Amino acid sequence: MTNTTITRREMLRVATAAAAVTTLRPSTLLAGTPVSFPSRRSASQDRKFHSAAVETYLSDVSRVITDPELAWLFENCYPNTLDTTIEFGTFAGKPDTAVITGDIPAMWLRDSSAQVWPYLSLAAKDTQLRRMLEGVIRRQARCILIDPYANAFMANLDAPSLEWSRTDSTDMKRGVGERKWELDSLCYPIRLSYGYWRSTGDASTFDETWHAAMKLIVETMRTQQRKHGLGPYHFQRTSKIATETLPADGYGAPVRPVGLIASGFRPSDDACILPFLVPSNLFAVTVLGYLAQMANEVLHDSALANEAAALAVEVKTALQQHALAQTAQGTIWAYEVDGYGSQILMDDANVPSLLALPYIHSSPDAALYARTRSFVWSERNPWFFQGSAGEGIGGPHEGKDMIWPMAITIYALTSQSDQEITHSLTMLKHASAGSGFMHESFNRNNAATFTRSWFAWANSLFGELIANVATTNPKLFGTLR
Repeated sequence: MTNTTITRREMLRVATAAAAVTTLRPSTLLAGTPVSFPSRRSASQDRKFHSAAVETYLSDVSRVITDPELAWLFENCYPNTLDTTIEFGTFAGKPDTAVITGDIPAMWLRDSSAQVWPYLSLAAKDTQLRRMLEGVIRRQARCILIDPYANAFMANLDAPSLEWSRTDSTDMKRGVGERKWELDSLCYPIRLSYGYWRSTGDASTFDETWHAAMKLIVETMRTQQRKHGLGPYHFQRTSKIATETLPADGYGAPVRPVGLIASGFRPSDDACILPFLVPSNLFAVTVLGYLAQMANEVLHDSALANEAAALAVEVKTALQQHALAQTAQGTIWAYEVDGYGSQILMDDANVPSLLALPYIHSSPDAALYARTRSFVWSERNPWFFQGSAGEGIGGPHEGKDMIWPMAITIYALTSQSDQEITHSLTMLKHASAGSGFMHESFNRNNAATFTRSWFAWANSLFGELIANVATTNPKLFGTLR
């Protein structure tokens, strides 16, 4: 019998092909033809979550955006996570929120954190929004305690895993959607918790369950320094796609224990070539600092605070010793290393990336970042593409010639140049290809050839960028093409 099991990538490509057939970018219409931009949001009664503060903010920001197509995109994208991906309820009498990634019915720890991030600044103004965010933090803590090595969980934690994960050779738990060990998956929940605490002042969320999850995060990171052997995590998948599985009996390429934290997979869900993923280790340094502060001031657990702070120092020192690469243009951050001296020089679109280091407050050396940024946003980076539809970074996940709007958005969010930001906004406007939303990736020569018509993380990040420009430099909206 033919094996009819569909993989994640195959499912998304089928959906994308169907969506692309009817795509037409409004700006391709004949000059002089009136263009209307009907809302692409779900009908009000069909929206998953309503926030009065978000609706007011949406209206206020939209009035500042002088480019009508960009305003339309913002109005569709900024609330997309709330409109389409939130499953809000209670567990044990406390708020409980599952946040699916979009066209995949599961909750990624990384994606869910990033999807709700732009709403943090509004939480103090809207009790229901604050409760929803509290529910995300509580749900993430429960998920981490189920399995700190999993990247994705089912919205229903009693459900079986995602179809393509059911034959993986690893230690699957009930409720886990996919079990790819990604260091950033444990960093993002700390970032969200810290951001929530700083934005709302609410510490009631950080209870015994959250405390236990934070201890397990530090323990897992320590284990994956691999000072005392490979550790318990292993993963193998039968796939024709090399980046879907790990070599060496599922433990990944060998590393020399130097203080860095090994990761099986990248934020793209693609396997690491060398397990010490540099942007994720830099991110870990940042969030361990956040955790140390919260452990002291909220949990009153000096032992956890000291452990998190000590691990951060150790990883930071190891990065300086083992993660720098020499190029003809000067020293830059490598993307992956192994502690033996091998290095991968590239960048991937998914965050944490080298490009995104200032965005995630993980760039300790401005000059070093500037050189690295110049490298990754150029053809010296093998995953940088240019074409008639735009330029930007992609990655192995969707392959050659596919640019990710996420990378263009990050390029703008980390830029100090009006010209770079304007260029990015123009490319993002065209990258939508008339759909009203951002996508996972698009072809460098044809934005209508894209992947994932419903990818909430990309929409949230784009909304964050537009809101940022509206606040800091709204005149740029009048300079777009």
